[in-house]
Amino acid sequence: MLACALSGAWAQDTSTPPAETPQQPSEQQPQQPVPAYGQDSTPPLVNDNPPLSGLDLPSLEPHAAPLSYLQPGVTVSESADSNAVNSIGGGYNFSSITRGLGSLTLKRLWSNYDLGLDYVGGTAYYSVKGQGWKLLQQMDVDQKISWKRGQLSVRDSFSYLPEGNFGGSYGSLGSQGIGSLGNTSFGAFFGGSALGSLGIAPRILNVALADVNESLTPKSSFTAAGGYAFTHFYGNDVPTGTSFLGVSQVSAQAGYNRILTSHTQIAMIYGYQGFDYSISGVAFHSHVIQGMYGHRISGRLDFLIGAGPQITLVNSCSIPILNPCVAPGVTSTSTRLGVAGQMRLRYKFPHTLLDLSYQRYETSGSGFFAGAQSDIARLNATRPLSRVLSGFADIGYSHNLRLQSLNTMQQLTCVYPGQPNNSTPPLPLCPGINANTYNFGFIGVGARRAFGHNFNAYGSYQFNELSFDNSYCAGLPVCNRISNRQVITFGLDWIPRPIRID
Repeated sequence: MLACALSGAWAQDTSTPPAETPQQPSEQQPQQPVPAYGQDSTPPLVNDNPPLSGLDLPSLEPHAAPLSYLQPGVTVSESADSNAVNSIGGGYNFSSITRGLGSLTLKRLWSNYDLGLDYVGGTAYYSVKGQGWKLLQQMDVDQKISWKRGQLSVRDSFSYLPEGNFGGSYGSLGSQGIGSLGNTSFGAFFGGSALGSLGIAPRILNVALADVNESLTPKSSFTAAGGYAFTHFYGNDVPTGTSFLGVSQVSAQAGYNRILTSHTQIAMIYGYQGFDYSISGVAFHSHVIQGMYGHRISGRLDFLIGAGPQITLVNSCSIPILNPCVAPGVTSTSTRLGVAGQMRLRYKFPHTLLDLSYQRYETSGSGFFAGAQSDIARLNATRPLSRVLSGFADIGYSHNLRLQSLNTMQQLTCVYPGQPNNSTPPLPLCPGINANTYNFGFIGVGARRAFGHNFNAYGSYQFNELSFDNSYCAGLPVCNRISNRQVITFGLDWIPRPIRID
């Protein structure tokens, strides 16, 4: 305060220059850099320690100079895939997948506004008979409006992919959507995740969010967020007669944050989730209360843990004779009490970046179930191996337990294509998967090699496993409940230096 007062007095005194007096190094004021390229507005400050209950993550690059830039890129890759259509059962039958992707990242900063846009799009050619060309599209937008004590953000994440987006690497790890915009994490609570994929089933996933945070005092803040997400499937290429379940989700969350020390925060949040499925009358609603603790050291450590009760209200058909819940007043509601939680650890070693996360929430069921209790764990690590070579690893696992009982789902009418409802063909088209649980896990490792400033080559190996419990095979003469997949990929990136815009 004394330094600010003296600087104001010096600015007003134009008669004689002030006498220079020695100062301690800790009292010296940092000089503001001269804006480059004629920028006439002060860029927004980077918040190195945002509220725990917000959607922004702390930066592991503290005090990084914010820049406005445009970043194009191109990725081409070739993969040898042992099970390109990710089908259940059968031996290995390697085929090729050729991908060509273009990307564009825009970051534009004003004094009180921050716009981020990331787009990745292209095509993939599957050499498997009957597949051919598939479209790949992903776009993420993040618009922030800041004021003295708070911030409003409007975000949207859209994707059109032939497979799920959890462990489904469709290009270079240098192009992963909104992650390249910086420190943002939607998480499993707000939807938009497909935790596993069976067969080639193109889908649209979209998550739209608006969130606000406001500082109440220097040590306390309030956050609120609301969102809408949906998943819509196109086509059914699964040989078991599966019809995937589309879903729409409404979410809301509010939290209070309190700073205990310069590195420690606590928070209390309440969250609501509402799921409605493509089958009339199938829905459930969830209420979550969590206490959270976080310890953060700018540029080095981000640790968060939270847990609390979760109350779920599940709608189910009470009159099985009726076509599933199409008439009003024929549903019943059951209440379940469970536990929701999350943990995240991000640590930056001198040469290694580690990102470990765990989440336990109720999710949409990824088209397999009409709602699932999901446990999701993931580990990412990157490390430079030399001046031009770096290595990476990505490991993930999800365990998903059905919320709607099998008896309830069997009340739903199966559709027999081209035949009356009372006929009995060998293979009906039933909604979802006839199983109680499913697990999906993957492990991927690889390396990147830089050639000059603009080109990078990379190679990776990934193993996926999708497994259902043995009830999946009920009623089928021959099937396997496990699908394994191995993918070897080689690719080339062209990523020029960012283009400064002001």
